[in-house]
Amino acid sequence: MTRSELIQQISSRFPQLTATDVDMAVRVIMDSMSKALARGGRIEVRGFGSFGINYRPPRKGRNPKSGASVMVPAKYTPHFKAGKELRDRVDKA
Repeated sequence: MTRSELIQQISSRFPQLTATDVDMAVRVIMDSMSKALARGGRIEVRGFGSFGINYRPPRKGRNPKSGASVMVPAKYTPHFKAGKELRDRVDKA
């Protein structure tokens, strides 16, 4: 599901809200989540899952075009772990 599909679905479910209001709300939520992860925080949505940051140490990689070895720098990546309720719903579907 894309952001625009989410906005459309929320707008159709709650007709008293305009698409612009829903768009702004979704944007604020996503921005807040991004800022929390950028600060190294953890986000937990009960029944859905949790978002965190994983550290990936530097490693040797390979350029697929030339085959030459290259060093890949260390980085932090976002990580999502599904909650039990979400896993159960997906398994039943």
